[in-house]
Amino acid sequence: MPLKNYPLSIISLSILFFVSCKSHLHPDKKIFHYNEQTGIASLDPAFAKNQSIMWAIHQLYNTLVEVDADMHLKPSLAKSWDISEDNITFTFHLRTDVYFNDDDAFVNGNGRLLTAGDVVYSFSRIVDKNVASPGAWIFNSRVDTATPFTAINDSTFQLKLARPFQPILGILSMQYCSVVAAEAVAKYGNEFRRHPVGSGPFAMVAWEEGQAMVLKKNSHYFEKDSNGIALPYLDGIKVSFYDSKATEFLEFQQHRLDFINDIEASFKDEVLTKTGNLKKEWQGKLLLQKHPYLNTEYLGILVDSSNDLVKSSPLRLQKIRQAINYGFDRRKMMLYLRNSIGTAAESGFVPAGLPSFDSVKVKGYHYDVNKAKQLLSEAGFPDGKGLPVIKLLTIPVYADLAAYIANELQQTGIRVQVEAIQKSLLLEQTSKSQALFFRASWIADYPDAENYLSVFYGKNPAPPNYTRYKNPLYDALYEKAMAEKNDAARYKLYQQMDQFIVNDAPVVPLWYDMAIHLVHTNIINFEPTGLNLLELRRTDIKK
Repeated sequence: MPLKNYPLSIISLSILFFVSCKSHLHPDKKIFHYNEQTGIASLDPAFAKNQSIMWAIHQLYNTLVEVDADMHLKPSLAKSWDISEDNITFTFHLRTDVYFNDDDAFVNGNGRLLTAGDVVYSFSRIVDKNVASPGAWIFNSRVDTATPFTAINDSTFQLKLARPFQPILGILSMQYCSVVAAEAVAKYGNEFRRHPVGSGPFAMVAWEEGQAMVLKKNSHYFEKDSNGIALPYLDGIKVSFYDSKATEFLEFQQHRLDFINDIEASFKDEVLTKTGNLKKEWQGKLLLQKHPYLNTEYLGILVDSSNDLVKSSPLRLQKIRQAINYGFDRRKMMLYLRNSIGTAAESGFVPAGLPSFDSVKVKGYHYDVNKAKQLLSEAGFPDGKGLPVIKLLTIPVYADLAAYIANELQQTGIRVQVEAIQKSLLLEQTSKSQALFFRASWIADYPDAENYLSVFYGKNPAPPNYTRYKNPLYDALYEKAMAEKNDAARYKLYQQMDQFIVNDAPVVPLWYDMAIHLVHTNIINFEPTGLNLLELRRTDIKK
Protein backbone atom coordinates (compact mmCIF):
# COMPACT_ATOMS: atom_id res chain seq x y z
CA MET A 1 0.00 0.00 0.00
CA PRO A 2 1.43 3.46 -0.87
CA LEU A 3 2.64 5.56 2.06
CA LYS A 4 -0.16 8.08 1.54
CA ASN A 5 -2.68 5.42 2.58
CA TYR A 6 -1.03 4.79 5.94
CA PRO A 7 -2.03 6.78 9.04
CA LEU A 8 0.08 9.90 9.68
CA SER A 9 1.82 8.29 12.66
CA ILE A 10 2.93 5.36 10.51
CA ILE A 11 4.20 7.69 7.77
CA SER A 12 6.25 9.58 10.38
CA LEU A 13 7.62 6.37 11.79
CA SER A 14 8.46 5.02 8.35
CA ILE A 15 10.30 8.23 7.45
CA LEU A 16 12.22 8.01 10.73
CA PHE A 17 13.13 4.40 9.97
CA PHE A 18 14.12 5.11 6.38
CA VAL A 19 16.33 8.04 7.41
CA SER A 20 17.92 6.20 10.33
CA CYS A 21 18.42 3.09 8.21
CA LYS A 22 20.07 5.06 5.46
CA SER A 23 22.34 7.26 7.51
CA HIS A 24 22.92 5.11 10.62
CA LEU A 25 22.66 8.37 12.62
CA HIS A 26 20.46 6.80 15.32
CA PRO A 27 22.83 4.63 17.34
CA ASP A 28 20.10 3.81 19.86
CA LYS A 29 18.19 1.81 17.21
CA LYS A 30 19.28 -1.66 16.21
CA ILE A 31 18.22 -1.97 12.58
CA PHE A 32 19.29 -5.03 10.59
CA HIS A 33 19.90 -4.32 6.90
CA TYR A 34 19.82 -6.84 4.08
CA ASN A 35 19.26 -6.77 0.33
CA GLU A 36 16.76 -8.78 -1.70
CA GLN A 37 18.12 -8.77 -5.24
CA THR A 38 15.07 -10.46 -6.77
CA GLY A 39 12.53 -8.23 -5.01
CA ILE A 40 9.58 -9.50 -2.97
CA ALA A 41 6.46 -10.38 -4.95
CA SER A 42 4.03 -10.83 -2.06
CA LEU A 43 3.74 -10.98 1.72
CA ASP A 44 0.74 -13.33 1.60
CA PRO A 45 1.84 -16.70 3.07
CA ALA A 46 -0.38 -18.55 0.58
CA PHE A 47 2.10 -17.39 -2.08
CA ALA A 48 5.36 -18.12 -0.20
CA LYS A 49 6.84 -19.95 -3.16
CA ASN A 50 10.41 -18.65 -3.18
CA GLN A 51 13.16 -17.66 -0.81
CA SER A 52 12.68 -13.89 -0.98
CA ILE A 53 9.02 -14.19 0.06
CA MET A 54 9.75 -16.87 2.66
CA TRP A 55 12.44 -14.76 4.33
CA ALA A 56 10.08 -11.80 4.80
CA ILE A 57 7.09 -13.91 5.86
CA HIS A 58 9.20 -15.69 8.47
CA GLN A 59 9.66 -12.32 10.20
CA LEU A 60 5.94 -11.48 10.11
CA TYR A 61 4.11 -14.73 10.84
CA ASN A 62 4.31 -17.99 12.79
CA THR A 63 3.59 -21.63 12.01
CA LEU A 64 2.33 -24.44 14.26
CA VAL A 65 5.76 -26.06 14.31
CA GLU A 66 9.19 -24.91 13.19
CA VAL A 67 12.64 -26.29 12.47
CA ASP A 68 15.60 -25.94 14.82
CA ALA A 69 19.28 -25.59 13.90
CA ASP A 70 19.68 -29.38 13.74
CA MET A 71 16.76 -29.80 11.32
CA HIS A 72 14.49 -31.23 14.02
CA LEU A 73 10.92 -30.04 14.50
CA LYS A 74 10.00 -28.06 17.59
CA PRO A 75 6.88 -26.28 18.90
CA SER A 76 5.95 -22.76 17.83
CA LEU A 77 2.25 -21.79 17.87
CA ALA A 78 1.52 -25.35 18.96
CA LYS A 79 3.08 -26.10 22.35
CA SER A 80 2.52 -29.85 21.86
CA TRP A 81 0.73 -32.38 19.65
CA ASP A 82 -0.62 -35.92 19.70
CA ILE A 83 -0.80 -38.47 16.88
CA SER A 84 -3.56 -41.08 16.75
CA GLU A 85 -2.68 -44.78 16.79
CA ASP A 86 -3.52 -45.11 13.09
CA ASN A 87 -1.29 -42.12 12.17
CA ILE A 88 -4.25 -40.34 10.60
CA THR A 89 -5.27 -37.68 13.13
CA PHE A 90 -2.86 -35.03 14.45
CA THR A 91 -4.11 -32.95 17.40
CA PHE A 92 -2.27 -29.71 18.17
CA HIS A 93 -2.52 -27.89 21.50
CA LEU A 94 -1.98 -24.18 20.87
CA ARG A 95 -0.38 -21.52 23.00
CA THR A 96 -2.89 -19.13 24.55
CA ASP A 97 -0.61 -16.07 24.65
CA VAL A 98 -0.22 -15.32 20.95
CA TYR A 99 -1.85 -12.20 19.51
CA PHE A 100 -2.12 -10.77 16.02
CA ASN A 101 -0.58 -7.31 15.60
CA ASP A 102 -2.74 -4.25 16.16
CA ASP A 103 -4.45 -3.35 12.89
CA ASP A 104 -7.55 -1.58 11.59
CA ALA A 105 -8.84 -4.98 10.49
CA PHE A 106 -9.73 -5.71 14.13
CA VAL A 107 -12.31 -4.12 16.45
CA ASN A 108 -10.92 -0.81 17.77
CA GLY A 109 -7.67 -1.60 15.96
CA ASN A 110 -6.50 -3.93 18.73
CA GLY A 111 -4.85 -7.20 17.75
CA ARG A 112 -6.73 -10.23 19.04
CA LEU A 113 -5.84 -13.68 20.35
CA LEU A 114 -4.79 -16.24 17.74
CA THR A 115 -7.03 -19.32 17.94
CA ALA A 116 -7.49 -22.74 16.37
CA GLY A 117 -10.14 -21.21 14.10
CA ASP A 118 -7.39 -19.10 12.52
CA VAL A 119 -5.41 -22.25 11.74
CA VAL A 120 -8.48 -23.83 10.10
CA TYR A 121 -9.04 -20.66 8.06
CA SER A 122 -5.38 -20.38 6.99
CA PHE A 123 -5.06 -24.02 5.91
CA SER A 124 -8.45 -24.04 4.15
CA ARG A 125 -7.35 -20.94 2.26
CA ILE A 126 -4.29 -22.78 0.89
CA VAL A 127 -6.46 -25.43 -0.80
CA ASP A 128 -9.19 -23.00 -1.87
CA LYS A 129 -9.20 -23.03 -5.68
CA ASN A 130 -10.32 -19.39 -5.72
CA VAL A 131 -7.15 -18.37 -3.89
CA ALA A 132 -5.02 -20.38 -6.36
CA SER A 133 -2.16 -20.80 -3.93
CA PRO A 134 0.94 -22.42 -5.47
CA GLY A 135 1.24 -24.22 -2.13
CA ALA A 136 -1.96 -26.23 -2.55
CA TRP A 137 0.15 -29.32 -3.34
CA ILE A 138 1.20 -29.62 0.32
CA PHE A 139 -2.32 -30.79 1.28
CA ASN A 140 -3.80 -32.03 -2.00
CA SER A 141 -4.35 -35.83 -1.94
CA ARG A 142 -2.87 -35.93 1.56
CA VAL A 143 -5.63 -34.64 3.84
CA ASP A 144 -9.11 -36.03 4.42
CA THR A 145 -11.54 -34.70 1.82
CA ALA A 146 -14.48 -34.33 4.24
CA THR A 147 -13.04 -32.80 7.43
CA PRO A 148 -9.32 -32.12 6.97
CA PHE A 149 -9.07 -29.19 9.42
CA THR A 150 -11.09 -28.82 12.64
CA ALA A 151 -11.05 -26.42 15.59
CA ILE A 152 -12.01 -28.58 18.58
CA ASN A 153 -11.95 -25.43 20.72
CA ASP A 154 -10.00 -22.14 20.67
CA SER A 155 -6.74 -23.81 21.69
CA THR A 156 -7.07 -27.24 20.01
CA PHE A 157 -6.63 -27.79 16.30
CA GLN A 158 -7.03 -31.13 14.55
CA LEU A 159 -5.66 -32.20 11.17
CA LYS A 160 -6.94 -35.39 9.57
CA LEU A 161 -5.06 -37.19 6.79
CA ALA A 162 -6.45 -39.31 3.99
CA ARG A 163 -3.77 -41.93 4.72
CA PRO A 164 -0.63 -42.07 6.90
CA PHE A 165 1.97 -39.51 5.88
CA GLN A 166 4.45 -38.88 8.70
CA PRO A 167 6.30 -36.00 6.94
CA ILE A 168 3.16 -33.86 7.35
CA LEU A 169 4.75 -32.33 10.46
CA GLY A 170 7.65 -31.05 8.38
CA ILE A 171 5.21 -29.64 5.84
CA LEU A 172 3.46 -27.69 8.60
CA SER A 173 6.72 -25.83 9.25
CA MET A 174 6.66 -24.34 5.74
CA GLN A 175 5.85 -20.63 5.33
CA TYR A 176 2.75 -21.58 3.33
CA CYS A 177 1.35 -22.77 6.68
CA SER A 178 1.78 -19.41 8.44
CA VAL A 179 -1.37 -18.47 10.34
CA VAL A 180 -3.27 -15.41 9.08
CA ALA A 181 -6.37 -13.58 10.31
CA ALA A 182 -9.59 -13.78 8.28
CA GLU A 183 -10.43 -10.17 9.15
CA ALA A 184 -7.21 -8.92 7.53
CA VAL A 185 -7.79 -10.91 4.33
CA ALA A 186 -11.38 -9.62 4.19
CA LYS A 187 -10.43 -5.99 4.83
CA TYR A 188 -7.52 -5.71 2.42
CA GLY A 189 -8.62 -8.12 -0.31
CA ASN A 190 -6.13 -8.06 -3.17
CA GLU A 191 -3.99 -5.67 -1.15
CA PHE A 192 -3.46 -8.28 1.57
CA ARG A 193 -0.24 -9.21 -0.23
CA ARG A 194 1.04 -5.73 0.73
CA HIS A 195 -0.58 -5.43 4.14
CA PRO A 196 0.51 -8.38 6.33
CA VAL A 197 -1.13 -8.80 9.71
CA GLY A 198 0.66 -11.55 11.60
CA SER A 199 1.83 -12.65 15.03
CA GLY A 200 5.54 -12.82 14.19
CA PRO A 201 8.55 -11.12 15.80
CA PHE A 202 8.28 -8.13 13.46
CA ALA A 203 5.45 -6.06 11.98
CA MET A 204 5.14 -4.00 8.81
CA VAL A 205 5.94 -0.28 8.84
CA ALA A 206 6.16 0.56 5.15
CA TRP A 207 6.93 -0.99 1.79
CA GLU A 208 7.80 0.95 -1.33
CA GLU A 209 8.16 -1.76 -3.97
CA GLY A 210 11.51 -1.63 -5.72
CA GLN A 211 12.84 0.80 -3.11
CA ALA A 212 12.77 -0.54 0.43
CA MET A 213 10.73 -2.38 3.05
CA VAL A 214 10.81 -1.51 6.74
CA LEU A 215 9.67 -3.74 9.60
CA LYS A 216 9.56 -2.89 13.29
CA LYS A 217 9.87 -5.00 16.41
CA ASN A 218 6.61 -6.57 17.59
CA SER A 219 6.57 -5.37 21.20
CA HIS A 220 3.88 -7.95 22.07
CA TYR A 221 5.73 -10.97 20.64
CA PHE A 222 5.21 -14.09 22.74
CA GLU A 223 8.70 -15.67 22.72
CA LYS A 224 11.38 -15.03 25.34
CA ASP A 225 15.00 -16.14 25.55
CA SER A 226 16.40 -18.47 28.23
CA ASN A 227 16.83 -15.47 30.57
CA GLY A 228 13.22 -14.39 30.20
CA ILE A 229 14.08 -11.44 27.93
CA ALA A 230 11.51 -10.73 25.24
CA LEU A 231 12.42 -11.47 21.64
CA PRO A 232 13.41 -10.10 19.19
CA TYR A 233 16.46 -8.08 20.28
CA LEU A 234 16.45 -5.97 17.11
CA ASP A 235 14.35 -2.79 16.83
CA GLY A 236 13.68 -3.30 13.15
CA ILE A 237 14.68 -4.58 9.74
CA LYS A 238 15.28 -2.69 6.52
CA VAL A 239 15.23 -4.57 3.22
CA SER A 240 16.70 -2.90 0.13
CA PHE A 241 16.12 -4.06 -3.44
CA TYR A 242 19.35 -3.52 -5.39
CA ASP A 243 19.09 -5.76 -8.44
CA SER A 244 22.86 -5.90 -9.00
CA LYS A 245 25.03 -8.26 -6.96
CA ALA A 246 27.95 -5.90 -7.59
CA THR A 247 26.02 -3.00 -6.05
CA GLU A 248 24.99 -5.24 -3.18
CA PHE A 249 28.62 -6.16 -2.49
CA LEU A 250 29.66 -2.50 -2.60
CA GLU A 251 26.88 -1.55 -0.15
CA PHE A 252 28.02 -4.36 2.12
CA GLN A 253 31.65 -3.18 1.99
CA GLN A 254 30.47 0.29 3.00
CA HIS A 255 28.56 -1.14 5.99
CA ARG A 256 25.16 -0.21 4.59
CA LEU A 257 24.21 -3.90 4.57
CA ASP A 258 24.84 -6.21 7.52
CA PHE A 259 25.22 -9.41 5.52
CA ILE A 260 25.03 -10.84 2.03
CA ASN A 261 23.74 -14.25 1.07
CA ASP A 262 26.01 -16.12 -1.33
CA ILE A 263 28.79 -14.50 -3.31
CA GLU A 264 28.57 -13.68 -6.99
CA ALA A 265 30.81 -15.95 -9.05
CA SER A 266 32.53 -12.92 -10.62
CA PHE A 267 34.05 -11.84 -7.28
CA LYS A 268 34.16 -15.17 -5.42
CA ASP A 269 37.88 -15.48 -6.17
CA GLU A 270 38.44 -11.96 -4.81
CA VAL A 271 37.07 -12.94 -1.40
CA LEU A 272 37.62 -16.70 -1.08
CA THR A 273 40.55 -19.06 -1.42
CA LYS A 274 40.14 -22.27 -3.45
CA THR A 275 39.59 -24.09 -0.17
CA GLY A 276 36.62 -21.87 0.60
CA ASN A 277 38.15 -19.65 3.30
CA LEU A 278 38.46 -15.88 3.52
CA LYS A 279 41.54 -14.45 1.87
CA LYS A 280 43.99 -12.75 4.24
CA GLU A 281 42.98 -9.22 3.32
CA TRP A 282 39.42 -9.92 4.49
CA GLN A 283 40.22 -11.80 7.69
CA GLY A 284 39.22 -9.90 10.83
CA LYS A 285 37.07 -7.52 8.77
CA LEU A 286 34.30 -9.97 7.93
CA LEU A 287 32.83 -13.20 9.20
CA LEU A 288 32.38 -16.06 6.74
CA GLN A 289 29.54 -18.46 7.58
CA LYS A 290 29.25 -21.81 5.85
CA HIS A 291 26.54 -24.30 6.67
CA PRO A 292 24.99 -27.35 4.98
CA TYR A 293 22.08 -26.23 2.82
CA LEU A 294 19.41 -28.74 1.87
CA ASN A 295 20.00 -28.66 -1.86
CA THR A 296 21.33 -31.46 -4.04
CA GLU A 297 22.80 -30.48 -7.41
CA TYR A 298 22.67 -33.35 -9.89
CA LEU A 299 22.41 -34.57 -13.46
CA GLY A 300 19.12 -36.30 -14.25
CA ILE A 301 18.71 -39.19 -16.69
CA LEU A 302 15.38 -40.09 -18.26
CA VAL A 303 14.85 -43.83 -17.61
CA ASP A 304 11.29 -44.43 -18.80
CA SER A 305 11.78 -47.44 -21.09
CA SER A 306 8.54 -46.72 -22.95
CA ASN A 307 9.84 -43.32 -24.09
CA ASP A 308 11.28 -43.33 -27.64
CA LEU A 309 14.16 -41.09 -26.51
CA VAL A 310 15.21 -43.72 -23.99
CA LYS A 311 14.75 -46.71 -26.35
CA SER A 312 17.37 -45.34 -28.74
CA SER A 313 19.84 -44.12 -26.09
CA PRO A 314 22.75 -45.92 -24.40
CA LEU A 315 21.60 -44.24 -21.17
CA ARG A 316 18.87 -46.90 -20.98
CA LEU A 317 21.65 -49.21 -19.75
CA GLN A 318 22.27 -49.17 -16.01
CA LYS A 319 26.02 -49.81 -16.45
CA ILE A 320 26.42 -46.75 -18.69
CA ARG A 321 24.70 -44.60 -16.05
CA GLN A 322 26.95 -46.07 -13.38
CA ALA A 323 30.03 -45.47 -15.53
CA ILE A 324 29.12 -41.78 -15.80
CA ASN A 325 28.86 -41.64 -12.01
CA TYR A 326 32.36 -43.09 -11.62
CA GLY A 327 33.87 -41.17 -14.53
CA PHE A 328 34.61 -37.70 -13.11
CA ASP A 329 36.27 -36.24 -10.02
CA ARG A 330 33.66 -34.45 -7.90
CA ARG A 331 36.20 -33.32 -5.32
CA LYS A 332 38.41 -31.63 -7.91
CA MET A 333 35.30 -30.00 -9.39
CA MET A 334 34.38 -28.55 -5.99
CA LEU A 335 37.90 -27.24 -5.38
CA TYR A 336 38.51 -25.53 -8.70
CA LEU A 337 35.02 -24.54 -9.86
CA ARG A 338 33.17 -24.00 -6.59
CA ASN A 339 35.85 -22.66 -4.19
CA SER A 340 34.96 -25.65 -2.00
CA ILE A 341 31.48 -24.27 -1.38
CA GLY A 342 29.51 -27.47 -0.94
CA THR A 343 30.40 -31.14 -0.42
CA ALA A 344 31.12 -33.60 -3.22
CA ALA A 345 28.05 -35.87 -3.48
CA GLU A 346 29.65 -39.24 -2.80
CA SER A 347 26.66 -40.66 -0.96
CA GLY A 348 23.07 -40.75 -2.27
CA PHE A 349 20.53 -38.21 -3.47
CA VAL A 350 19.55 -37.17 0.08
CA PRO A 351 21.89 -34.32 1.09
CA ALA A 352 24.06 -33.80 4.15
CA GLY A 353 22.27 -31.80 6.82
CA LEU A 354 19.16 -33.98 7.13
CA PRO A 355 18.88 -36.14 10.26
CA SER A 356 18.60 -39.32 8.17
CA PHE A 357 21.76 -38.62 6.13
CA ASP A 358 24.44 -41.28 6.67
CA SER A 359 27.35 -41.54 4.24
CA VAL A 360 28.41 -44.86 5.82
CA LYS A 361 25.05 -46.56 5.30
CA VAL A 362 24.44 -45.09 1.85
CA LYS A 363 27.43 -45.79 -0.41
CA GLY A 364 27.61 -43.51 -3.41
CA TYR A 365 30.12 -43.05 -6.22
CA HIS A 366 33.71 -41.84 -6.09
CA TYR A 367 36.15 -41.11 -8.91
CA ASP A 368 37.36 -44.38 -10.45
CA VAL A 369 38.36 -44.31 -14.13
CA ASN A 370 39.14 -48.03 -14.21
CA LYS A 371 35.73 -48.92 -12.78
CA ALA A 372 34.06 -46.64 -15.35
CA LYS A 373 35.97 -48.32 -18.19
CA GLN A 374 35.11 -51.77 -16.85
CA LEU A 375 31.41 -50.92 -16.79
CA LEU A 376 31.61 -49.52 -20.33
CA SER A 377 33.19 -52.75 -21.51
CA GLU A 378 30.57 -54.86 -19.71
CA ALA A 379 27.87 -52.78 -21.40
CA GLY A 380 29.32 -53.65 -24.82
CA PHE A 381 31.35 -50.48 -25.48
CA PRO A 382 35.03 -51.23 -24.67
CA ASP A 383 36.94 -47.93 -24.37
CA GLY A 384 33.75 -46.25 -25.57
CA LYS A 385 33.91 -47.81 -29.06
CA GLY A 386 30.51 -47.65 -30.71
CA LEU A 387 29.07 -45.48 -27.96
CA PRO A 388 27.06 -42.58 -29.47
CA VAL A 389 27.67 -39.00 -28.33
CA ILE A 390 25.37 -38.16 -25.40
CA LYS A 391 23.85 -34.66 -25.22
CA LEU A 392 23.76 -32.94 -21.81
CA LEU A 393 21.33 -30.04 -21.39
CA THR A 394 22.18 -27.32 -18.91
CA ILE A 395 21.63 -23.60 -18.33
CA PRO A 396 24.33 -21.01 -19.16
CA VAL A 397 25.41 -20.37 -15.56
CA TYR A 398 26.37 -24.05 -15.19
CA ALA A 399 27.99 -24.44 -18.61
CA ASP A 400 31.53 -24.48 -17.15
CA LEU A 401 30.62 -27.27 -14.74
CA ALA A 402 29.02 -29.29 -17.53
CA ALA A 403 32.10 -28.76 -19.72
CA TYR A 404 34.34 -29.98 -16.89
CA ILE A 405 32.27 -33.17 -16.49
CA ALA A 406 32.23 -33.74 -20.27
CA ASN A 407 36.02 -33.37 -20.45
CA GLU A 408 36.55 -35.81 -17.56
CA LEU A 409 34.15 -38.38 -19.03
CA GLN A 410 35.96 -38.24 -22.36
CA GLN A 411 39.01 -39.73 -20.62
CA THR A 412 36.94 -42.85 -19.92
CA GLY A 413 35.56 -43.13 -23.45
CA ILE A 414 32.20 -41.41 -22.85
CA ARG A 415 31.65 -38.49 -25.23
CA VAL A 416 29.28 -35.80 -24.00
CA GLN A 417 28.06 -32.79 -25.97
CA VAL A 418 27.04 -29.89 -23.72
CA GLU A 419 24.17 -27.69 -24.84
CA ALA A 420 23.26 -24.62 -22.78
CA ILE A 421 19.61 -23.50 -23.08
CA GLN A 422 17.38 -21.07 -21.22
CA LYS A 423 16.11 -22.18 -17.82
CA SER A 424 12.44 -21.94 -18.82
CA LEU A 425 13.03 -24.20 -21.83
CA LEU A 426 14.93 -26.75 -19.74
CA LEU A 427 12.12 -26.83 -17.18
CA GLU A 428 9.57 -27.32 -19.93
CA GLN A 429 11.52 -30.16 -21.53
CA THR A 430 12.14 -31.98 -18.25
CA SER A 431 8.48 -31.63 -17.25
CA LYS A 432 7.37 -33.10 -20.58
CA SER A 433 9.99 -35.92 -20.49
CA GLN A 434 11.72 -34.47 -23.56
CA ALA A 435 15.16 -34.14 -21.94
CA LEU A 436 17.25 -37.31 -21.84
CA PHE A 437 20.25 -36.03 -19.84
CA PHE A 438 19.96 -32.75 -17.94
CA ARG A 439 21.37 -30.66 -15.14
CA ALA A 440 19.01 -30.01 -12.19
CA SER A 441 18.83 -29.29 -8.48
CA TRP A 442 16.44 -30.20 -5.69
CA ILE A 443 16.02 -27.80 -2.77
CA ALA A 444 14.19 -29.07 0.29
CA ASP A 445 10.71 -27.68 0.92
CA TYR A 446 10.69 -29.18 4.42
CA PRO A 447 13.27 -30.99 6.59
CA ASP A 448 12.48 -34.60 5.78
CA ALA A 449 14.26 -36.93 3.35
CA GLU A 450 10.85 -37.88 1.94
CA ASN A 451 11.01 -34.57 0.08
CA TYR A 452 13.96 -35.97 -1.91
CA LEU A 453 12.85 -39.58 -2.14
CA SER A 454 9.43 -38.61 -3.53
CA VAL A 455 11.35 -37.49 -6.64
CA PHE A 456 11.64 -41.19 -7.55
CA TYR A 457 8.27 -42.51 -6.36
CA GLY A 458 6.78 -44.28 -9.38
CA LYS A 459 3.26 -42.87 -8.90
CA ASN A 460 4.52 -39.27 -8.98
CA PRO A 461 4.44 -37.34 -12.27
CA ALA A 462 7.05 -34.89 -13.49
CA PRO A 463 7.51 -32.80 -11.46
CA PRO A 464 8.83 -34.12 -9.15
CA ASN A 465 9.74 -37.41 -10.89
CA TYR A 466 11.66 -35.84 -13.79
CA THR A 467 13.61 -39.04 -14.52
CA ARG A 468 10.33 -41.07 -14.66
CA TYR A 469 12.00 -43.68 -12.45
CA LYS A 470 9.74 -46.57 -11.48
CA ASN A 471 10.69 -49.51 -9.29
CA PRO A 472 8.00 -51.54 -7.45
CA LEU A 473 10.42 -52.47 -4.65
CA TYR A 474 11.32 -48.81 -4.15
CA ASP A 475 7.66 -47.78 -4.16
CA ALA A 476 6.83 -50.40 -1.51
CA LEU A 477 9.59 -49.06 0.76
CA TYR A 478 8.36 -45.50 0.19
CA GLU A 479 4.80 -46.37 1.20
CA LYS A 480 6.02 -48.27 4.25
CA ALA A 481 8.14 -45.29 5.32
CA MET A 482 5.20 -42.89 5.03
CA ALA A 483 3.29 -44.91 7.64
CA GLU A 484 6.25 -45.36 10.01
CA LYS A 485 5.88 -43.25 13.17
CA ASN A 486 9.27 -44.14 14.68
CA ASP A 487 11.96 -41.80 13.31
CA ALA A 488 14.85 -44.27 13.59
CA ALA A 489 12.91 -46.99 11.76
CA ARG A 490 11.78 -44.53 9.08
CA TYR A 491 15.37 -43.31 8.58
CA LYS A 492 16.50 -46.90 7.89
CA LEU A 493 13.85 -47.19 5.19
CA TYR A 494 14.98 -43.86 3.74
CA GLN A 495 18.57 -45.12 3.57
CA GLN A 496 17.50 -48.31 1.80
CA MET A 497 15.59 -46.24 -0.74
CA ASP A 498 18.52 -43.90 -1.27
CA GLN A 499 20.78 -46.90 -1.93
CA PHE A 500 18.28 -48.12 -4.55
CA ILE A 501 18.73 -44.79 -6.34
CA VAL A 502 22.51 -45.03 -6.15
CA ASN A 503 22.48 -48.53 -7.63
CA ASP A 504 19.93 -47.89 -10.38
CA ALA A 505 21.57 -44.52 -11.16
CA PRO A 506 18.72 -42.46 -12.67
CA VAL A 507 20.70 -39.47 -11.42
CA VAL A 508 24.32 -38.36 -11.10
CA PRO A 509 24.62 -36.51 -7.77
CA LEU A 510 27.16 -33.67 -8.08
CA TRP A 511 27.30 -31.92 -4.71
CA TYR A 512 25.39 -31.21 -1.52
CA ASP A 513 25.11 -27.48 -1.29
CA MET A 514 26.23 -25.08 1.37
CA ALA A 515 24.72 -21.79 2.48
CA ILE A 516 27.38 -19.08 2.51
CA HIS A 517 27.03 -15.72 4.22
CA LEU A 518 29.37 -12.78 4.60
CA VAL A 519 28.55 -10.97 7.85
CA HIS A 520 29.96 -7.89 9.54
CA THR A 521 31.75 -8.53 12.82
CA ASN A 522 29.32 -6.45 14.91
CA ILE A 523 26.41 -8.79 14.09
CA ILE A 524 25.97 -11.49 16.74
CA ASN A 525 23.71 -14.54 17.15
CA PHE A 526 23.10 -14.63 13.41
CA GLU A 527 23.09 -18.30 12.52
CA PRO A 528 22.49 -19.97 9.15
CA THR A 529 20.05 -22.89 8.89
CA GLY A 530 19.88 -25.95 6.67
CA LEU A 531 16.87 -24.47 4.90
CA ASN A 532 18.75 -21.17 4.53
CA LEU A 533 15.88 -19.39 6.25
CA LEU A 534 16.63 -15.87 7.50
CA GLU A 535 16.43 -16.21 11.28
CA LEU A 536 16.58 -12.88 13.16
CA ARG A 537 14.72 -13.43 16.43
CA ARG A 538 17.93 -13.77 18.47
CA THR A 539 20.19 -11.68 16.24
CA ASP A 540 21.71 -8.62 17.89
CA ILE A 541 23.97 -5.73 16.88
CA LYS A 542 26.98 -4.74 18.96
CA LYS A 543 27.28 -0.99 19.37
